[in-house]
Amino acid sequence: MQKIILITMMIVALATKLSAQESGSYKKVLDWTYWQHDPVKYEMSFEKNPESTDQNIFTIKSVQSKIKGFGSLTKTIKSNLYQDKTLKMTAYVKTENVNSWAGLWMRVDYYSARVLAFDNMQNRPIKGSTNWTKYEVVLFVPKDATSISYGVLLDGTGQIWFKDVKLEVVENTVPETGENKGRDPKEISFEVRAKAIADQITKITDDEKKALKIEVDSLDNQVSKGIISKEKGEELKLNRAKVRAAAIETNVAIEENKLSQLVQDRVDGKIETENTNKNKGAKIVIGDCNDCDKEDQTIINLTSMKVYHGQKDVDKRQSKRTTTQFVFAFGVNNLVTDGQVAHSDFKYLPSHFYEWGITGNTRILKDDNLLHFKYGMSLMYNNLRATDDRYFEKNGAQTDLVTSPVHLDESRFRNVYVMVPLHLEFDFTKKEVRDGVNYFKSHKSARIGIGGYAGFRVKSKQILCFDDEVGNDVKQKTKGNFNVNDFNYGLSTYVGYKSASLYLKYDLQPLFEKNNVDQNNISLGLRFDFN
Repeated sequence: MQKIILITMMIVALATKLSAQESGSYKKVLDWTYWQHDPVKYEMSFEKNPESTDQNIFTIKSVQSKIKGFGSLTKTIKSNLYQDKTLKMTAYVKTENVNSWAGLWMRVDYYSARVLAFDNMQNRPIKGSTNWTKYEVVLFVPKDATSISYGVLLDGTGQIWFKDVKLEVVENTVPETGENKGRDPKEISFEVRAKAIADQITKITDDEKKALKIEVDSLDNQVSKGIISKEKGEELKLNRAKVRAAAIETNVAIEENKLSQLVQDRVDGKIETENTNKNKGAKIVIGDCNDCDKEDQTIINLTSMKVYHGQKDVDKRQSKRTTTQFVFAFGVNNLVTDGQVAHSDFKYLPSHFYEWGITGNTRILKDDNLLHFKYGMSLMYNNLRATDDRYFEKNGAQTDLVTSPVHLDESRFRNVYVMVPLHLEFDFTKKEVRDGVNYFKSHKSARIGIGGYAGFRVKSKQILCFDDEVGNDVKQKTKGNFNVNDFNYGLSTYVGYKSASLYLKYDLQPLFEKNNVDQNNISLGLRFDFN
């Protein structure tokens, strides 16, 4: 279940002076990020440090005579290695004509939801013109921390140089330098934590998609210039898409584990909800909430990974013209050979599929709830279990189902795909009218979806379990392409009521590329669309 959240969701606002980043621009320089208020007020550059082969000297220089605002240089790292420890940042800074102030800064965050510790040297600023001087910032990193950001800033006009940055763990007896100290207890409520993790899941997916788009655009540019062939470009794009999909799967699984532990801690009473004097508590629901009528009650829907603030918020957000759903499906899976599934070479019930993803759901007509366009991204797992001790063997361009010389306790062939499903959905949910306002909710009545899907294969794997000659249990895993088509597409339909539906999928693309007999995957099961 760790991968289910996959289909569910750099620098946050700085505290005190840095927290005013409402409008600004970012620029990536090596592994640092440069930020400044818009319009441009500073220029930044770097040069190799002649005294160190692995260090650079960075500079921030004002380009206007009068500046209200600041520019900062930032690097962000994970906090795993520093939790419950005191961290000291040191660096050398040289200044020229700094009329306001400059300083090192470091911030410890719980996602983008809370600043746990912060210091920017504003209480001991660097001013005027100074030669190279070593400065330090010391902060305690609480166990709740998820990231640490650090760097240098220049407020107002002037120029600064920055080099020899070091992070080191020091004794916990070393005092912190910031006014916002990490050792001061900061309670983070369950609601804030849940929303922060959900936002991080969305950010992971969005960041990987943006990175993939940049890589694809770069490859398309190389193809257009004749640097690489079109075929090579398509191959490289497919490889990059696989890498990005794997990164989403891995990183989202980490956040899912955090969310599961958070829910367990809440059940065990280890984490409190928001102050009941401020609201009417929180309610954790699975599926629809039929009694969430408290105006300011926090509603945490675990199935859709969404947090609502009262029933009015539920009504408003679920009645938007475009909403999102978390989709999970499972069922039986087999191959259509010579137009039929009867007398299959694969076991009917043990051969199964499962799928999870996120879909967007857009109401096509503004004032009518019948027609919807559904689109999204899913991860599909198709498993085949052969009968009669058989398994797949690659013989040149052919992939044959051969008989094993030993009895197989299990023979499973798995193909994993990243798919983009597209459906026209007929939703028979009637509109609701309350206080003169029309609410067009979806997934509250009968639904029919017709459409298809297209995508690419992520991996193929065959798993064989058997006893060797001396009676030892052996589990053999073989990864390869097995001549399976890299690109896949097909038709799909579903019929259901509310969130549940009967789901049928058929691959128009044969499973194997050049086998003499085409075999197409077919799946039948249950599908759940959670609002």
